[in-house]
Amino acid sequence: MSICYVIMMTYKETLDYLFTHLPMYQRIGAAAYKKDLTNTLALLQILDNPQDTFTSIHIGGTNGKGSVSNMLAAVCAEAGYTTGLYTSPHLVDFRERIRVNGFLCEEEFVITFVEKIKPHIDSIQPSFFEITVAMAFDYFRYKNVQIAIVEVGLGGRLDSTNVILPLVSVITNISFDHMQMLGNTLPLIASEKAGIIKPNIPVIIGEIHNETIPVFEQKTIDNNAALYPAPENVQVELLEYNFNSMELNVSYLNQLTYPNLILDLTGEYQLQNVGTAIQTIEVMRLQGIEIPDEAIYEGLRNVQSHTGFAGRWQVLQENPLLVADCAHNTGGLSILFKQVKEQSFQQLHIVTGAVNDKDLDAGLNLFPAHAIYYFCKPDIPRGLDAVQLQELALSKGLKGSSFPSVFAALQQALQNAGKNDMILICGSIFVVAEALPAYTALTKLNS
Repeated sequence: MSICYVIMMTYKETLDYLFTHLPMYQRIGAAAYKKDLTNTLALLQILDNPQDTFTSIHIGGTNGKGSVSNMLAAVCAEAGYTTGLYTSPHLVDFRERIRVNGFLCEEEFVITFVEKIKPHIDSIQPSFFEITVAMAFDYFRYKNVQIAIVEVGLGGRLDSTNVILPLVSVITNISFDHMQMLGNTLPLIASEKAGIIKPNIPVIIGEIHNETIPVFEQKTIDNNAALYPAPENVQVELLEYNFNSMELNVSYLNQLTYPNLILDLTGEYQLQNVGTAIQTIEVMRLQGIEIPDEAIYEGLRNVQSHTGFAGRWQVLQENPLLVADCAHNTGGLSILFKQVKEQSFQQLHIVTGAVNDKDLDAGLNLFPAHAIYYFCKPDIPRGLDAVQLQELALSKGLKGSSFPSVFAALQQALQNAGKNDMILICGSIFVVAEALPAYTALTKLNS
C-alpha cells in the first residue's frame, strides 16, 4: 500500500509563484493586459461562478476609484452588511486586495486557492490580475459576503472585474493614463471606462467633463440605464480641515442632508470623491439596500480603520510634515500640487520615482521647480532608472539627486528636512508602496 503526500507551498512560496509565473501588469506592463474576458470567465466557470452569489457595486475611473470604493465599503460594513472589498494594486501586503469587513484575506486561503487552480493554469494561461479577481470572488462566496465593492483594475470594458452584473456602476472621473492601452483622447478613454455600463443598471458619474459626458450619456441611452451625475445632485462644503480629518456639509438635491459630516481622508480631492460616494449610496437605497444615516456618518468617519486604506494624502508625521500620496497621472498630480501650495512650509522636499513605460513629459511639467528632489527607482522590473529620471527632470528645471532605492531617498530627505519643511512622496504607486514600510523601518532605527 502506497501513501501519497501532498506538500503545500508556504504563503511566501505561493506569492513568489503568483508574482513570477504569471504575467503581472505591475511588473511587466502592457504585455500582461489581456484584451478579453475569456480567461476570467474560464476561471470562474471552474469555481462554479462565485460572482453570482453576492450583490456587487462596480467602480471604475482614472482617479478616485480606490477612495470611493473604500468609503462605500466602510459605510456598508457600518450598515451591518458582510462587505467584501476588492482593490488593486496592493501597497505592502498582497492581501490588501481582498478584504471582508476590513480584515485581510487569510494566508491559508491564498495558499489553498492557488493549489486548487494550479492544474488549470497551463491550459487557461491567466494573468496575475485574472487569478486575483477569481480568488477575490471565490473568497467572497466563502465568507458569505452580502455586498462586494469591486474596483476596476485598468480601463473597464476589458477589465477582468467586468464579469459581474452589479447593482450600480460608478465611474469616478476620466483623465490621461494608460493611454497605450485605453486611447490617447479623453473620449476614447471614457469609452473604455464606459464599458462597465450594463443594461438597466444605474450609473453614477463622479465628474462632468465636456469631452466625456456625451460618451456616458450615449452609453446609458443605449443600455436603457439611468444616469446620475453626482456633481449636479451633490454639493460638498468644506467646513474645517486638519491633518486627520475634514468636517463637511453635504447637500443632496439642494437640501442639506448630511450636516457636519466627518471624513477621515484629508486630500482635497476627497471632496469630489465623497460626493460620488454619497450619490452612490442614495442610488443603492433606491435599489432596496437599507443604509441608515448613522452608518454613513460612522463609516466615513472611520474609513481608514474599517478598510486599512492608505497612500492618499497620508500624513505620516507633522514636524517636518511628511505626506505620502499615490498620485501619478496628470489629473491626480495637478490636484495634489494644488493642495501642496496651500500648506505652510519653509522648504519642499519631494521623493519621487516612475515606471519606464509612462509618458512623463506632461506629468513632470506639473512638479514645482522650487522643491528639492530625491529621485529613486521603485524595485520592480518596470522601474525607471533614477539617473535617467533625474536627467528628464532637469530638462524641466527640477533639481535634485538620484538614489539607488526608495529607502535611501527617503532617508536622505528626512535627514535634510528641517522641522518646518514638508516632504512629499508621490509620482508612483510603487514608490509609495516602498516608502511606507521604509518610513516605519527608519523610525525604528532613529528611536
